Amino acid sequence: MTAVTQNLPKFISDLGISIIGEKCYSSLVKNLNVGDVDCLKYSLSKGLGIGIVVGGSIMKVPQLLLILSGRSARGLSLPAYVLETLAYAITAAYSYRNEFPFSTYGENLFLTIQNTIITLLIIYFPSPSLRNVQAIGPQLAIASAASVVSAVALYILPKDILSLLQMATLPLSLFSKLPQIMQNARAQSTGQLSAFAVVSQIVGCLARLFTTATEVGDLIVTAGFALALVLNLVLGAQMWMYWGNDHREDFGKTQIGSLSEKEKEDWASERQGRVDVVVTPKSPVPRHTASPSGRKWARKVD
Repeated sequence: MTAVTQNLPKFISDLGISIIGEKCYSSLVKNLNVGDVDCLKYSLSKGLGIGIVVGGSIMKVPQLLLILSGRSARGLSLPAYVLETLAYAITAAYSYRNEFPFSTYGENLFLTIQNTIITLLIIYFPSPSLRNVQAIGPQLAIASAASVVSAVALYILPKDILSLLQMATLPLSLFSKLPQIMQNARAQSTGQLSAFAVVSQIVGCLARLFTTATEVGDLIVTAGFALALVLNLVLGAQMWMYWGNDHREDFGKTQIGSLSEKEKEDWASERQGRVDVVVTPKSPVPRHTASPSGRKWARKVD
């Protein structure tokens, strides 16, 4: 078997070396040394990291599709998404500036982009109570400008300040999930919140705890993922508790005087073969009225 693994095509060996390094590639692939625990852990971490990055690039796509298809962001908290996007952006900038492997933070970059789009959609599709058509345009412009300014600031800030901001992602993660958790509890519903996104975040946080501990060893980043895991578990529990509440809320909300096409077809089929009997209402019996003079005729008794 080693005769095959030691003579793999060059593009395959180069790809393997670029992912797990020449030492682990020689140990695990060329020599098939499955007893090399350190290289096994490192390779597993790399594989999980690449999977998380790929998954993170599409994690919020179902949420985007839910908003666009329903033309509604009902149930999504704007403060929660703003804070969550800021936390993702800080983590991505901190990891990039410290030259961490891309497989350990790449999903934060993709999630920052997707969350920014979702935040803009929440502003564009506000709840009916907050709808103000004239204010939507300026709000979108301000939010877009703030996103660009924040990205430039995180890129040029000194590393020591960026380290402080990375520590601030711990309370940011907490406060980014609390508005969504509180809104779900208040409405007894998760609205347009995507179950795929919540489950993916739970799995991603679990895997990130392992990859961060294996490849980076940064306690600040590890603590951030641990807190995010706890809060995402709370959101997952709410989705399980309130599952189906949206359908009960919408039941019976058909507008008066309007029928769906299916209801019209059912109503027409029920009328076939039915004989309608029309009963003409009787005219009311005229009542005796007093004479125009207002006097009553009486028989004179002599």
